[in-house]
Amino acid sequence: PAMPRPRFAAPTGAEAELLLLQKQALAEEEAAKTKRELLTHFLKEKLSHEEQSSLWGLHKVRTAWRLAQRKTKDQELRQDIEILSQTFARVMDCKDGVIEVAVGPAGELEEAEEQQNRALRSHLHLTDQLLHLQRCRLGYLEEGFSAQVGALKAEFEAERCGISGGEGEG
Repeated sequence: PAMPRPRFAAPTGAEAELLLLQKQALAEEEAAKTKRELLTHFLKEKLSHEEQSSLWGLHKVRTAWRLAQRKTKDQELRQDIEILSQTFARVMDCKDGVIEVAVGPAGELEEAEEQQNRALRSHLHLTDQLLHLQRCRLGYLEEGFSAQVGALKAEFEAERCGISGGEGEG
């Protein structure tokens, strides 16, 4: 029978070729595995970079959107403030008018009272003058009346004396 070969005996040509093919296959497998790992690492890096770029771009878009919203809101608030300012000015003008009307007549009232007092003094003065004039007129009328009464009395006395004296003559 065949003799057993020692364990570490030199390989034969076919075994050597088979070992060489196995080594080459292992080397190719290792190279493919390394290539896959490198590709996986590259793709992970690229994905991470894209995610960061995406986040940065999203941040830029959100910032731009917020700025646009703030600008729009700023314009709206400024318009609201302008409208409220104009409304406030109109209300203040109305209230100032009411105050002037409320305060104004007091000055006008004082002036009107002064005018009334002047008119009253003038009226009283004219009334006093009229009363004086009427008293003078009355005095002249009384004098005229008294003169006429005196003349009538004298005439009456003369007639009476003429009648009384005529009775004694006749």
